[in-house]
Amino acid sequence: MTAPDYITLLLYVVGLFVISTLSARRTSNHKEMFSAGRSSPWWASGLSGFMTMFSAGTFVVWGGIAYEHGFVAVAINTCYGIAALLAGYLVAGKWNTLGVATPAEFVQLRFGTTGLHFFTWAMLIKRILGVSVSLYALAVLLVALVPLDLTVAIILFGTIVVLYTMQGGLWAVLMTDVLQFIVLTVVVFMVAVLMISGMDFDGFAERVPSHFFDPVTAKYGWFFLAGWVTINFFIIGAEWAFVQRYLSVRSPRDAKKSAYLFGVMYLVTPLFWMLPPLLYRGQVEGVDKEQAYILASQSVLPPGMLGLMFAAMFSATASMVSSQLNVFAGVLTNDFYRPFFNSKANESTLVRTGRVFTALLGALLVITAILVPRLGGAEKLIISINSLLVVPLFAPTLWGLFSRKIGIRDMIIVALTSFFVGLSLRFGIAANPWITEGNALWPMASFLSKHTQNVEVIIGVLLPIAMLIAFEWRKHGVDPGSVRVDKHGADTRAPEESQTRLFDPFAARMVMFSLLILGAWILILGFTVTAERNLLLGFGSVLMLSAAVLQRLISRLTQPS
Repeated sequence: MTAPDYITLLLYVVGLFVISTLSARRTSNHKEMFSAGRSSPWWASGLSGFMTMFSAGTFVVWGGIAYEHGFVAVAINTCYGIAALLAGYLVAGKWNTLGVATPAEFVQLRFGTTGLHFFTWAMLIKRILGVSVSLYALAVLLVALVPLDLTVAIILFGTIVVLYTMQGGLWAVLMTDVLQFIVLTVVVFMVAVLMISGMDFDGFAERVPSHFFDPVTAKYGWFFLAGWVTINFFIIGAEWAFVQRYLSVRSPRDAKKSAYLFGVMYLVTPLFWMLPPLLYRGQVEGVDKEQAYILASQSVLPPGMLGLMFAAMFSATASMVSSQLNVFAGVLTNDFYRPFFNSKANESTLVRTGRVFTALLGALLVITAILVPRLGGAEKLIISINSLLVVPLFAPTLWGLFSRKIGIRDMIIVALTSFFVGLSLRFGIAANPWITEGNALWPMASFLSKHTQNVEVIIGVLLPIAMLIAFEWRKHGVDPGSVRVDKHGADTRAPEESQTRLFDPFAARMVMFSLLILGAWILILGFTVTAERNLLLGFGSVLMLSAAVLQRLISRLTQPS
């Protein structure tokens, strides 16, 4: 890391807090804090959802698969696009029509207070565990190249995300996600261009494994990909961080458009994101696959731009963390604090309480991330538990969005049965050290350990869906929760004409200034370094030109007709 790299990182962090401060001016009530006042542009919500899928795992896990197995990593990431398009077509607009402020409000209406408590605490534990592993992975990556203690790095990164989320609410999350998307796209595109320009493609196919260009492998086959689409359909359609994006826009049509943008981008960009480790495999063999992405970037980036790559990796995880902090702070404020502790709380009290919950959740997240290495490989256990929880938790909620029959009893039976059957098979038999050759359970344990991904698809996806179909077929009558949802939607649904508003330039201006400042900094780097000067000057000029074009468009749209 050189001095320009550290300066780049510092400027990026400053930029996050500038956006958060500007966003805080729009956060005067709890609806602005947790749903952006239902006035977010659809494209900002779509980009934010797109970024929420990113984390350090995108570079460590998928980058490692791309380096080791090749194009199957592209196929796996394309599954997100298919899942998002399905979610946009089937559920995004439906969420927006409900008239709820948070997804937890729907759970309480549909499944009662018991359902709210069950789903909230199960989801909170799941997300704290999953996101803490991503924060830990990010710290491990950066500590390898930056002289920082691991614990200090986790606390530092966690504090930065907590502070800007706490200050600016969902507007800060949305706008910093857009900034993070710009930074990530610019730096990965630059890495790809530099690697392609310096690549010797003669003999590339001979230097990589024979299955490198196949969309599937023995480990990640078509059955796994179909299951991965299904799992992520339930995530994108029902996980609260994504539902919050559908609730934050002005109309059901905008909610669908935000999901479609997310889906189309994940259909066309996976090859772009995976290109650095794919190309690096043709240059260097035998490196740690989890470090392949950062090593590929380090091999070609000029001084100053490596710092931007670190910023991009931080962005990916920060997007996930800030989304989860905001959505659960909103749930705890709106659906627990206000109804159970202070039903007469005014707006300033609710905003202040939301910020306190953000800080507390952030502290819990940081502590959990610090404990991950002390648990000795527990991150693999945590990730497996997360994969077993996804559909059992999300499928009943999504089913209840359309079905009028199932209730809280069905929801809990499906979730607990699916999870504990999966847990018993995955860790009680497949990973049980006491089951050895000669044991009666050995054939089953051997089969389960060799087909882990497929077993998780069968137990974690097919079982809960089959149970829901059975409940739907056997039950008669209408669940009271469905009636409550219908009544609430009829009482709160805004007239169609009230959804038409004047153009709000705030989000577009944040993009314009982000492009302008990033372009200016890359131009400065281009003038101060000799390596890849023309490329840096070209990138900086394109970004500044894009900012000028966007400003012209904003001026046109804000002029009175």
